Amino acid sequence: MLNRRSFLSSSFASSLAVGAGLAWRGNLWAQLESLPSKLPERSLFDQNEDAYWRELRKQYLIPADEIYLNNGTVGSSPAPVLRAIFEGYEACEKLNEADPEDYPIWGYASWNQFRDPLAAFVGCNRDEIALLRNATEANSYIANGVDLKPGDEVLMTDQEHPGGEHPWNLRAKRYGIVLKKITLPRPVENPAQVLNLFSNAITPRTRVLFFSHISTFSGVVLPAKELCALARSKGIISAVDGAHVPGMMRLNLHELGCDMYSSSPHKWLQAPKGSGFLYVRDEMIDRLWNTIATEGWDDVKIRAERFQRIGSSNVPALWGLRASIQLANDIGMDRIERRHRQLCDYILAAMIKRGAVSWTSPDASLRCAIATVNVPPLARMDLEHWMWKQKKIRIRGAEPHKLRLSTPYYLSRQDIDRFLDAFDEYRRMKGLA
Repeated sequence: MLNRRSFLSSSFASSLAVGAGLAWRGNLWAQLESLPSKLPERSLFDQNEDAYWRELRKQYLIPADEIYLNNGTVGSSPAPVLRAIFEGYEACEKLNEADPEDYPIWGYASWNQFRDPLAAFVGCNRDEIALLRNATEANSYIANGVDLKPGDEVLMTDQEHPGGEHPWNLRAKRYGIVLKKITLPRPVENPAQVLNLFSNAITPRTRVLFFSHISTFSGVVLPAKELCALARSKGIISAVDGAHVPGMMRLNLHELGCDMYSSSPHKWLQAPKGSGFLYVRDEMIDRLWNTIATEGWDDVKIRAERFQRIGSSNVPALWGLRASIQLANDIGMDRIERRHRQLCDYILAAMIKRGAVSWTSPDASLRCAIATVNVPPLARMDLEHWMWKQKKIRIRGAEPHKLRLSTPYYLSRQDIDRFLDAFDEYRRMKGLA
């Protein structure tokens, strides 16, 4: 177990003990040491849920007077994850492995000690998981690795993240495949709307259905299991961008039935930045080409591991990823998902009461921890800057009037009320209330 003394004597700390490194080291460790060394007792949840979540909030370096409503972009890694990252550095940077040919080099190892807990957490087999850096990298693997001919069609929605859409745009520009988009309703009223749109857009040339499990644009939770079943019934590959799902809501990839799945656990699982994964269903692994090649790229025996062989990379991030999975398991994904839904419902209802136009689905099964609303005539960017500079509240949206409000489990209703009060104040300042 890493402690402050062993960290300070490690080669990693020694490399920091120059100039500004001294100040950084002392400041970060002072902050980490001030945080609780263990999670709140699970029994506290049964006694007082609000008190339980307030205690969990203390695990984060986000200052107590700040409110963070942008987990949809990036999460804050809590103390157990940060400590694990530093333990990883201490272990890796000593370079004292028993075998002189063994080095902590991510690009040439199976890293089953990290893949095993991840596979269990997302409901698949270890050999179907490749550890990558984010969903964009995984989506690029998919778009460039599937065999397609000029004129073959890829069907997606109009709400894809650039890291999901543009790998396919590159493939289309270079090799002549065709991208087709369905326009999702704003908001999506029910799953049947989505299924009908996809079904009606499929043609004899459709080869891939690509869609976000949870849209980064509106936060809608699409009926992924039914869409994957639709694709399978027509002999079409299903590829799902799941950047927002792990850590936000329960996920079982085998039950979902997709052929491929990408994710960025640095959002809702609050894993280190630069830790992601690609899932490829076992029957599909030999149909997906590597687009990064090094030793082992063509070794079918190692299954999906060959997609994580990308050369040397950041092994301590995997220590943090494993810790973030353990944290979610310790808290309980059922509790986390229920909390996410409760907070989202609370902020959405409050914004609608204030006249906001919701792009978040009225169907509770099609939303979880992102509420997306429009607040015309307020200018989103002006509001965003005012919230942060005047109130220490971080939000995000899109032009001209859209707000995307994320509700991570460690928020309190009091935090949300503080945002709502600030929103009311801004509207009064603009003469709109």
